[in-house]
Amino acid sequence: MPDRELAVTQRSQAQLVARRFRRHRLAVVSLAVLLALVLLAFVGGWLWKYSVVDLTSDESVPPSWDHPFGTDAAGHDTFAQVLRGTQISIGIAVLGALVATVVGTVWGATAGYYGGRLDTVMMRIADLVLTLPFLAVAAVLGHNVGGSWWLIAAVIAGLYWAYVARVARGVVLSLREKEFVEAARAIGAGDARIIFRHLVPNAFGSIIVNATVLVAIAILLETALSYLGFGVRPPDTSLGLLVSDAQTAVDTRPWLFFFPGLFIILIALTINFIGDGLRDALDPQQTRVRR
Repeated sequence: MPDRELAVTQRSQAQLVARRFRRHRLAVVSLAVLLALVLLAFVGGWLWKYSVVDLTSDESVPPSWDHPFGTDAAGHDTFAQVLRGTQISIGIAVLGALVATVVGTVWGATAGYYGGRLDTVMMRIADLVLTLPFLAVAAVLGHNVGGSWWLIAAVIAGLYWAYVARVARGVVLSLREKEFVEAARAIGAGDARIIFRHLVPNAFGSIIVNATVLVAIAILLETALSYLGFGVRPPDTSLGLLVSDAQTAVDTRPWLFFFPGLFIILIALTINFIGDGLRDALDPQQTRVRR
């Protein structure tokens, strides 16, 4: 019994987090599905016999062994288009969430650490961003950036960093008077070192959970923008653009709408379940075990 207790206490924090995450079975399954989708999109596109520009038939054909997702009205292979659309949609979502998380974390941690008038000014700016009608502003900005996927990711990041900022500020406010911060000040650590070497790492759990949620939100926002014609534009494609192009063919050629829509749902759901598992795993007081 003592040996067993000693073995448990010797586990690192990363091992404990991984162990708690593995107990969340739905999150583990979701992670496996998401990795499979990413691998299919970024590797399968290179291996698949058709590209997004190949004209493989004179008319739209339903799913078959040669075309698992069928073809569109122009004869393009839908499977190749879905793979390319998944690449672009995931790229936009990950880049947008990453930039929003970095900017929001720096902004919120700085405001929370210094407090006072600086905190008031910085968080009123964040509140102003939060009051903006996201879809309307994103549509206007997306229309003006020319449909470039990385610029659309920048638009999404510019509209959602304030969410992360409020989370980071709240956590830093609860940590800045802790003993380890006082000890760091006592040994002469500067403000930047205290913020980025002590406070931000301790707020990482809450931040990473919000980052996963932002990825799911960004996927859906990109879909909405492309569906409305303000996102990715031809000759490139995205899952949202594929759904938009297929909206008039739902009754006659449902495979054009169904498959990109299925990928959107799978990506959004799996990311949400992974975020749920990370929240449970990163919470040191979490004792519930998911079945």
